[in-house]
Amino acid sequence: MERLVGKPAPEFEMKAVKGDGRGFTEVKLGDYKGKWLVMFFYPLDFTFVCPTEITGFSKRAEEFRDLKAELLAVSCDSQYSHETWINQDIKQGGLGKINFPIASDKTTEVSTKYGIQIEEEGISLRGLFIIDPEGIVRYSVVHDLNVGRSVDETLRVLKAFQTGGMCALDWHEGDDNL
Repeated sequence: MERLVGKPAPEFEMKAVKGDGRGFTEVKLGDYKGKWLVMFFYPLDFTFVCPTEITGFSKRAEEFRDLKAELLAVSCDSQYSHETWINQDIKQGGLGKINFPIASDKTTEVSTKYGIQIEEEGISLRGLFIIDPEGIVRYSVVHDLNVGRSVDETLRVLKAFQTGGMCALDWHEGDDNL
């Protein structure tokens, strides 16, 4: 896999469902120019770990926006599957309304560009990418399918990058830079 960190983020353009489940939109990398983007890929709708991540990020979306960062979730399911999942009752396995769009990488082109595609299964690993306002990938983390990511760690890393300085092990907001 080619290294992405420190390089321009691969371009993308995908159909997405709005977080409220009411309609569709197109999302592309250029939409986020001038903002930080936290883009995270998950394997499939209607599964077990994925909704915990999506709702976890959604509950804290305002914290990301306060840091001038936007969230974008991506899977290989269609935008129609995403819409159904958002609008389905939570008690019946639905996701409920969320605070950011979910994009469809139905062709797997984007997950392939980002180096996280599992070709033989047609799904992606759990990849998370922090892209700076100039479109440079500053951080990437990739998990196997059965382990979710941490919203706290994502916020910590985002804040560390936003200091513009060097941050030591376990740096937290308010700590001095090196």
